[in-house]
Amino acid sequence: MRPEQIAKDSESSHQQALFCMAALHLKTYPQLQWMHHIPNGGARADDARGNAIRGGKLKAEGVKEGIPDIFLPVARQNCHGLYIEMKKPAMRPKRPGSSGGVSEKQAEFRDFAHKQGYGWIVCYDWLEAWEMIVKYLVGEG
Repeated sequence: MRPEQIAKDSESSHQQALFCMAALHLKTYPQLQWMHHIPNGGARADDARGNAIRGGKLKAEGVKEGIPDIFLPVARQNCHGLYIEMKKPAMRPKRPGSSGGVSEKQAEFRDFAHKQGYGWIVCYDWLEAWEMIVKYLVGEG
C-alpha cells in the first residue's frame, strides 16, 4: 500500500500502517517485536473536560511534551535505539529549513536524544518510516 492510498491521511492512520508492516516482517526483523508507541499526544476523551481530566492524570503518570511517537529499542550504528516522530503527510516541509511540524519541545528532545547516543528521525508517512527502520536495522541509515 502506498502512502497516498491510506483513506484517512492522518498521523494515526500512517502509524497504524507502519505497525502492520512491522508485524508482517517479524520473521525477518524479530527486533521489531519491541518497537512501541509512546502515547504522549492527542485527544483522550469525548469532551474538553474529559480531555483535561485524562490529560492531568497522564501528566502525573509521566507524560512529557516533545517525546516522539515511536521508539525502537535496538542498538545499531553507534545509537542505543531509534526514536521516530510521525507527522501527517501534509506537514512535510515545502522548503529547506522549515520545521515540518516539529515543535520547539520536539526539537529540544531531538538534540538531547542525539547527545545521549540515540537516533531520532521525523517521518511524514508510514512508507518513509518503514524504509528508515529497515535501513537502521541493516546498518545503512
